[in-house]
Amino acid sequence: MPSASLPWPTYGADNARLRAVEAPGLRPPFRRVWTFHGRALLEFPPVVGYGSVFEEAFDGRLYALDPATGRVRWRYNAHRCGWSSPALADHLLFAAFIAHSSCRSRLRGGELLAFSPTTGRIRWRRAIGPSESSPLVANGLVYAADQNGRVYAFAARTGRLRWAYATGAPIKASPSLAYGRIYIGNYAGEMVALGARSGKLLWRTVGYGKIYSTAAVNAGRVYVGSVDGHVYALSASDGGLLWSFGTGGYVYASPAVWRGLVLVGSYDHSFYVLDGGTGSLRWSFEAGAPISGAASVVDGVVYLSTFAHRTYALAAGTGHVEREWADGEYSPAVAGYGRLYLVGLGRLFALVPR
Repeated sequence: MPSASLPWPTYGADNARLRAVEAPGLRPPFRRVWTFHGRALLEFPPVVGYGSVFEEAFDGRLYALDPATGRVRWRYNAHRCGWSSPALADHLLFAAFIAHSSCRSRLRGGELLAFSPTTGRIRWRRAIGPSESSPLVANGLVYAADQNGRVYAFAARTGRLRWAYATGAPIKASPSLAYGRIYIGNYAGEMVALGARSGKLLWRTVGYGKIYSTAAVNAGRVYVGSVDGHVYALSASDGGLLWSFGTGGYVYASPAVWRGLVLVGSYDHSFYVLDGGTGSLRWSFEAGAPISGAASVVDGVVYLSTFAHRTYALAAGTGHVEREWADGEYSPAVAGYGRLYLVGLGRLFALVPR
């Protein structure tokens, strides 16, 4: 499991999207070091690395922040919406954007860009379909997906297209990587596994409702939520269904995985913690409003936010409430360099233990 003394370089902390880090002592109570005002919805959390904090705002502005002060080091305006988290690797920053009327964009389609993380200079850019998927970088390739249903692999250094695979239905999830495979779902209720180097289809399984959730992959299992109200565990090797757990509402949220537990929220106002091997319920928490964003686990504390603009910190093993804040809406927290970065509705808070 990654350490919070190190960077949080990608959506979900690592390429398997487990959303959990070891971080001894990084837990409530906290004191606030600084606040960044994004002046727009911060739907997705930042990434941390190469000495900065990088946040992509709903209005299409990408910010590089000083982790000591929150000061803006550089910014970029995509003139599109920012509906994803960026990714850091190979001394580059990768970010995807989507043209949409909700951010008054007059452009069309989507775009994937590679930046210098220190200066913000664009190294390369590639047109893709409208994208609200967070990029993933591994072994010299950057993976992206779009609402046209395609999954792409580009050379991270040059942007050269290595392969593309058409799933046949819109993709709103982000790719996950484990066992040399890319795992991703689409809005036809399909999960696919593709060879990470080749893009070859290794398996496809259908019948799981619309999948917005990004999969978490661990212990030979692919965990994913569905708009049909279920959380599913599939075999990572062949896509076979291992178990399912029904909630009372949409499961847009992406699961977190910590010490054999699967932690995920639902639109039914409840947060569920399931046994990763069997799908049995370990505990649940009534949050009082729909949960749409992914939770994350830092030093054994799970952070989740609700549509009532509340963020909760719960003991991941028991559900005991450690702290709550009157802010937040989607994915609330990442950690890096010994700090917790808490995402409010339009603000980013840097916190350290008291």
